[in-house]
Parts: sequence; C-alpha cells; structure tokens
Amino acid sequence: MRAAALRVELRLPGPQSLKAKRAVLRPVVEGIKRLGSYSVAEVDHHDLWQRAALGVAIAAPDGKSLGMQLSKLRNYLDSCLEVEVVDLFVTEMEEPE
Repeated sequence: MRAAALRVELRLPGPQSLKAKRAVLRPVVEGIKRLGSYSVAEVDHHDLWQRAALGVAIAAPDGKSLGMQLSKLRNYLDSCLEVEVVDLFVTEMEEPE
C-alpha cells in the first residue's frame, strides 16, 4: 500500500469576495473527488479572496498506481481554467513491511 499527502497552493484570479471564492473552489474540489477515492479539504488561506490551499490524500496499491493517480490529479488541476496552481507539495508514504 502506498499513499501520498499533497498540499496544493492555488491562485484564483477572478473572485472579489469570499462568496465568489467558494463558488470557484467548490467545483474544483468536487472534480478532484470525482477523479478517484481522494480526500480533499481547504486547509489554508480561508480569509483571502484569491488564494486557496487544498489538502489531498491519495492511497494506491503500489507505487506505479500512485504515480498514475498523482499525474491524473495534476492534469485535472492544469485543466481548471479558473484556478492557477502556484505550488504542489507531495509527501509519499509507504506501508511498513
């Protein structure tokens, strides 16, 4: 079993209020959840209009599958026109044998 914890720093150029930020961020979070069995939460920048940080947890049976899941997530984020990925931090964990 392999797992990864990600912190995704996003810039949202459009919103001019927190309500507008949530309207942009909600479909992005739901889209990530639809990609697979990912856990997603907004973890920072709650009070900023044009910044967001998402925490994402991914589990996979092996390293190859985990790599494919990470690529799928990155491709999805790159295709979201309303957000810009500023930084992506990945911490991979391996189940002890």
